[in-house]
Amino acid sequence: MTAALTLQDVACTFVSKDKPGQRYTAVQDVNLTVAAGEFVSVVGPTGCGKSTLLNVGAGLLSPSVGTVQVFGQPLTGINRRAGYMFQADSLMPWRTALENVSAGLQFHGVAEAQAAAQANDWLRRVGLGGFGDRYPHQMSGGMRKRVSLAQTLVLDPDIILMDEPFSALDIQTRQLMENELLDIWQAKKKAVLFITHDLDEAIALSDRVVVMSAGPGSHPMGDFRIDIERPRDVAEIKTTPRFLELHAAIWAVLREEVLKGYQQQLKAA
Repeated sequence: MTAALTLQDVACTFVSKDKPGQRYTAVQDVNLTVAAGEFVSVVGPTGCGKSTLLNVGAGLLSPSVGTVQVFGQPLTGINRRAGYMFQADSLMPWRTALENVSAGLQFHGVAEAQAAAQANDWLRRVGLGGFGDRYPHQMSGGMRKRVSLAQTLVLDPDIILMDEPFSALDIQTRQLMENELLDIWQAKKKAVLFITHDLDEAIALSDRVVVMSAGPGSHPMGDFRIDIERPRDVAEIKTTPRFLELHAAIWAVLREEVLKGYQQQLKAA
């Protein structure tokens, strides 16, 4: 079966902001695939280029070296088959929840009434039926994340790119959102590339967890299959023996890279 997203021998080099004229390589030698219907999380220390890989997959950034394929076709420009859920709120403050969710559909030429109906349907799916008239400032952080999730999924993308979408939420709201995401994913089975700093979250959600090395020149150094049965409850599975075994195995690889990344931050400071 053709992979939904393939990054082959990818490297990304940038001009340094702090040292004009110098260049640095954020990621290199990246070979990463996400199969259709597969949920893959990427973990690694701060500054290891996780978000860079997501931007490459979205077509927002062209790799300096290597190739990107979407369902077997070379990616040129924006990845039209992907939806991107950012870490920060991407809601327009002057629009209601309903208007935020329907905006993308209208941009793609869907009639206003049809777009509103589809937006209402997705608001119900994420537990916000009846809240379509709320503006972002009238909603809690968890509610805004639900709107952002509906905003991403209403376009029915084949690939979902998520950049630490729940990192700012309290632990209870976060677990609710993680379970809601799993329920939606279980029903739709889209390809997901999920970026997170939280190893517990990565294991609880994913089919595979990819570990990135510390930067610069970060690269994948571990690829772990998560063989825990689905459906899952993210709180309940964290106490199971297999979860603890996987956590120990992945942390054994990740721990040294996190320490390297921390030392690099201290030197930079």
